[in-house]
Amino acid sequence: MPSAPRLVSALCLLVVAFLVSSMIINNGEEGKDYGWFTYANMLIGFLVGWKVMGKRVGRGWTSAVNNGLTGMAATVFWCLFAQGCNEMFRLAMRHRYDGPFEALISIFEISVEYSKLLLTPEILWTLAIGALIAGLAAEEAGRRWR
Repeated sequence: MPSAPRLVSALCLLVVAFLVSSMIINNGEEGKDYGWFTYANMLIGFLVGWKVMGKRVGRGWTSAVNNGLTGMAATVFWCLFAQGCNEMFRLAMRHRYDGPFEALISIFEISVEYSKLLLTPEILWTLAIGALIAGLAAEEAGRRWR
């Protein structure tokens, strides 16, 4: 069911996903083609905001902060998983794996490698502040537009 808190939380996570994706691209390798990286992360941010954060609104301000942190953690997890799957498929098409289980395990190995790109102060601050703003904005939208 569409509602204002779902839309607000989805848009907040979409914006944070865009900002963090842009920071990763700026901090990344020169000349690397990131393709649909930013768009995929923005879509995941929107969906997590809509499905995870949007339905947990209306439980108070403390829960709103926790909701924002949970939504941000879920967004980071699913973005890392999606990018790990994408890279695994790219490598699998070049016959880099001996079997399917090696390819499945490499998804998580690649995701852990990509998570190291998030360990810069500006990205961590963006994620933390974005989570707080998203949670509080969704709670305010829930109180204002019932």
